[in-house]
Amino acid sequence: MVDMGTNFFKIQLQMKARYRIALIGVLVVLLALIRYFESALFYDPLLLFFSSEYLQDNTPHFETTELLINVFYRFFLNSLISLAIIYVAFLDWNILRFSFFLYLILFAICFPVFMFLIFTIENNNFLALFYVRRFLIQPVFVIILLPAFYYYRLNTRDPNKVERFSRKT
Repeated sequence: MVDMGTNFFKIQLQMKARYRIALIGVLVVLLALIRYFESALFYDPLLLFFSSEYLQDNTPHFETTELLINVFYRFFLNSLISLAIIYVAFLDWNILRFSFFLYLILFAICFPVFMFLIFTIENNNFLALFYVRRFLIQPVFVIILLPAFYYYRLNTRDPNKVERFSRKT
């Protein structure tokens, strides 16, 4: 009997760069499709509200529980796809694990702030609500993490670069 786990990891290590790039492309298209069909997939009355002149408008009526569930669901989908992009880009379980914990920290900080802003919504909180919500519903974090991990990889693979930065001049 063949051990599927061992063969799976061998296949991952041998994945060619062009297939990885193609798979990353497919995952990015999935993120774009979530964004394109956001009004059909998710309950979010704040989409229309923030696309108008919201500083002069009154707060739209919304179902708070449904909004919170849909923001969580969208964050979960975007995070799952973003973590897949990070894994396919680097094929490193440590980077994936670290990214997962960073996403958990992001959610643990931003979601309670979002909830607080939703429950205490006022005209002077609209901008804070906009940005916290944007960070939860858009895959911004992957745009930050990919170059950071790439730079980390460049510095850890070449010991001369690490030495050069640590040498005193």
